[in-house]
Amino acid sequence: MLPFLLSGCIYLPRTTVIHDPQCHIEARHMVLQPVQLGALGHCQGQGCAELLVAAGAVAAASAVVSGSIVIVGNMAYWFEKQGRCLVQAGA
Repeated sequence: MLPFLLSGCIYLPRTTVIHDPQCHIEARHMVLQPVQLGALGHCQGQGCAELLVAAGAVAAASAVVSGSIVIVGNMAYWFEKQGRCLVQAGA
């Protein structure tokens, strides 16, 4: 259990494609995907605490940056979907 607690994790944006049955189109959607970097190993004392703080800061920063990318990407994909729905409805 200890190696699991000492693992580093970052968050990356990932694009998925889903079928929208209402518009009869394939639509893209972004999600956050956690990626484990690996265990910190056999650390002890102050060095271990510093590594844990650094790993936590990196995970938090990656969540904020990637989360922002996902929000902006999903807004762009929503507008794209709305346009494609209008085109599909007019066809």
